Amino acid sequence: MLISVLLMSFQDAQAKVKLPSVFSDNMVFQQKTKAAVWGKADPGKTITISTTWSRARYTSKADGLGNWKIMVATPSYGGPYAMTISDGDPLILMNVLIGEVWICSGQSNMEMPLAGWGKINNYEQEVAAAKYPSIRLLQVDHVTSNVPSSDAQVANLGWKPCIPQYVADFSSVAYFFAKEIYEKKGIPIGLIHTSWGGTPAEAWMSSEALSQFPYFNQQLEALKNSSPESDAQQMVAWQKTIDDKDKGYVQGKTQWAVKDYDDSSWATMPIGTGWENSVLPDFDGVVWLRKKVEIPASFTNKDLKISLGTIDDNDITYFNGEQIGETIGYDRQRMYTIPAHLVKKGFAEITIRVFDGMGGGGVVAKNEELYLATADGTRIALTGDWKYKVGINLKEVAPAPISSSGSGRPTVLYNNMIHPFLQFAVRGVIWYQGESNADRATQYRELFPALINDWRKKWNLGDLPFYFVQLANFKKADTIPGPSAWAELRDAQFGVLKLKNTGMAVAIDIGDANDIHPKNKQEVGHRLALIALAKTYGVATAYSGPLYRSYQIIGDKIRIEFDLADGLKIASGKSLLGFTIAGADQKFYSAQAIIVDNHIEVISENVKQPIAVRYGWEDNPSLNLTNKSNLPASPFRTDNWPGITK
Repeated sequence: MLISVLLMSFQDAQAKVKLPSVFSDNMVFQQKTKAAVWGKADPGKTITISTTWSRARYTSKADGLGNWKIMVATPSYGGPYAMTISDGDPLILMNVLIGEVWICSGQSNMEMPLAGWGKINNYEQEVAAAKYPSIRLLQVDHVTSNVPSSDAQVANLGWKPCIPQYVADFSSVAYFFAKEIYEKKGIPIGLIHTSWGGTPAEAWMSSEALSQFPYFNQQLEALKNSSPESDAQQMVAWQKTIDDKDKGYVQGKTQWAVKDYDDSSWATMPIGTGWENSVLPDFDGVVWLRKKVEIPASFTNKDLKISLGTIDDNDITYFNGEQIGETIGYDRQRMYTIPAHLVKKGFAEITIRVFDGMGGGGVVAKNEELYLATADGTRIALTGDWKYKVGINLKEVAPAPISSSGSGRPTVLYNNMIHPFLQFAVRGVIWYQGESNADRATQYRELFPALINDWRKKWNLGDLPFYFVQLANFKKADTIPGPSAWAELRDAQFGVLKLKNTGMAVAIDIGDANDIHPKNKQEVGHRLALIALAKTYGVATAYSGPLYRSYQIIGDKIRIEFDLADGLKIASGKSLLGFTIAGADQKFYSAQAIIVDNHIEVISENVKQPIAVRYGWEDNPSLNLTNKSNLPASPFRTDNWPGITK
């Protein structure tokens, strides 16, 4: 073993051939294709490739810049194999599999790991059981670029087998997707996970694709002229404006975190859930949180650990007026030390200044993650209600400047996290994104299909399978029908099914009202896998609930026809939920809906001359329409009236 390690180290040191990060030991090549292998060498050098799956030898010469590319035929799935790439000094890739390669992309619900900040349902058991060495993982690092890059930065020095050590911090949706396909088909699976939380679709698109959208012209132009130095200066100035206007500060010093501050007039909010789901809907900015806890005598003069789980986005935390920690990032665990000299018997005050730049905000940890603890494990829970007060609403200041390192800028993730893989042969894409575009859902109706077509064009695969997750139910449930940006975004996603070789995993029943990152990622991966098994791998399986097709007005009723209508039924309860109906005044009323054969009839005594029906048109609807698949029907609408995101 030692000899082989030393040999590999020697080969790596001597090899002149340089390969992009997508090529490494443990990698997966797409089966039954001409797979590109490329890299750098000295100009004019002859490159030779041989493999253990074939007797064929492939040669090419590096051009004047040292670039070379060779197309290698791959067989049906199998392995492990080896590939030797040589310009005279061999570089050997070991433990190579031939199978199916999937790109896994989007924002935080795709990024959400099994453990780490994600902690999906039963994560400890799931991680321990994740022993699938024929599933291989490539984790792409978070790096932006203003221009297309030739290579990506990856974690763990390249591909790794799916074992507990590596899967814990890997995409849970991607893992459960691959696990089911592997268990059903026995084909090795390679997952290239390239996602980034909180990012909009336009960050994942090329400049050519975005050029058809005038909305992005100014941002694309700013991107050409940006520099890290000027952007950093603008960001510092913007952050100073936030601090200057934050009412929790006076002349740059905190007044709301000082010991014995009178917070009796402050309101309360539940901790452990985002504030947008409770007391501060659609709020971005700074909120100060305070809580008094009683410190027992046994804690006196002992170092304490304070655990606050994850906080969306950034925090500064104080204990009795002294700053004890600061963290930037919604996905990072907060665990700070309170020095022994600050710990005294009696009541202590914990203050957290939380800054949220977009999306949900607040302390979003589980109850078991919120505590004070001594070294011997004795704990004081920090759950329940905390006092809170708004320091500043971001609506009071100008928008944040476009940063040369910001992940939400148009093209910058495509450039560095997609473009480097365009030559690499893949089977398809799974995608979970949309939350960051919800406020522009009308635009997303064109933006999302443009993204899909962009990737297909760039990969030179016009029928590249593209399977995505529709936004789950989220936020406080509405008591009466009303407008919803999230409903409009789901409708935009539904419209993309008009593109060939697409599929949509409906998640309207497995979300969480209080968490934009629902923990049941097992079911999300399962539903994506069902689509792939049916549409890509030819498995005879039901893969979707009913999908709206058309409607017909019949007197005071509207008849709804569906695709995949075989076995229409009520999933739970005695009557269908979530249907609303409207007349010419465009005012929707709750409606009665009944299943008649393979269609549905909708009626309401409040609408005598109906012209439109909507189903599940809320942030967090209660729905129960399904078919023989037992999967939920997608929300839909029959009208095309302008929505609130127009």
